[in-house]
Amino acid sequence: MIRIKLSEENFSINDVPFSFPIEIKLLSKVLSATKRKTKTKYNTIYTWDELGILAYSKNGKSIESLTLELKKEDFKFSSKNKFQGHFLFDQEEILTYYKLNKTKRVKLFKGDSSGALVLNNVSVWFASKKNNIEALVIKAYESSSLPKIPKNKYAIKKLEEEEITFLDFGFKLAIIQELMYNKELIKPKFDLFEFVLWYPKRDIDLEEEGYEPIEEVTQYFKDLPIPKRLASEITEIYQDGGNDIYMQLLRFGEGWENYWDIETAMDAKQFPNLKKTVLCYAKDTVIDELNNMGIKSEWI
Repeated sequence: MIRIKLSEENFSINDVPFSFPIEIKLLSKVLSATKRKTKTKYNTIYTWDELGILAYSKNGKSIESLTLELKKEDFKFSSKNKFQGHFLFDQEEILTYYKLNKTKRVKLFKGDSSGALVLNNVSVWFASKKNNIEALVIKAYESSSLPKIPKNKYAIKKLEEEEITFLDFGFKLAIIQELMYNKELIKPKFDLFEFVLWYPKRDIDLEEEGYEPIEEVTQYFKDLPIPKRLASEITEIYQDGGNDIYMQLLRFGEGWENYWDIETAMDAKQFPNLKKTVLCYAKDTVIDELNNMGIKSEWI
């Protein structure tokens, strides 16, 4: 059985000390169980089905965070079993400590109503839904001090050039993924936690509101102008539930939502170099529409 400890001395798994980032080879050796690998466009996720443990890596060699699944999920990378090991925080089972020590939790961001437990530069965040803890996320501790954000950072500015008019919001979001996150041609790169800190008109509580699209966040992307000169940069669209854009739109998204389905492919005519699409958020007719335009299209 896996035994995890987080204390003032160190963070350890089965009595082997670790610090983030963790080499996947060393972690695999210590866990001593079969793992499988799920590769997305931006991450590699390692899953130990027997143990109920997930590990997330950007480079495929070292991991930035561990997730202990306390509830069975349906994602292709989800573990087949729940975590059944022990996790001691300051010499006590972590869930017991969490329930008894509300005053010792650290707020990792504005609007965090659950709070993380932090020791030895490692934080444990409690992913919960309706007060039920579904997973424990372990990662390096990032300071909770609020960043200084320029007052106009997320203010929508009118373009002094021709912009693209979109008929379909879902299609626009797919384009924003390519231009803002993949190619970094649109700035600022939207960050949900930073936006919540910046937003001046009201306090947005992500823990309470993050289970549905937040109106102000959705409106930001609806209002965001896209320069027409960037249309030629789009050669392909790759939709995935783990895309940055969808993670920003819905704090606790699970990948099955249909809020951002593309309903019509008409906007594709504005992108002369678009040759391929891989979709997961779209109406059934959209694939045929795109293929009929000569754009090779398929479901993910």
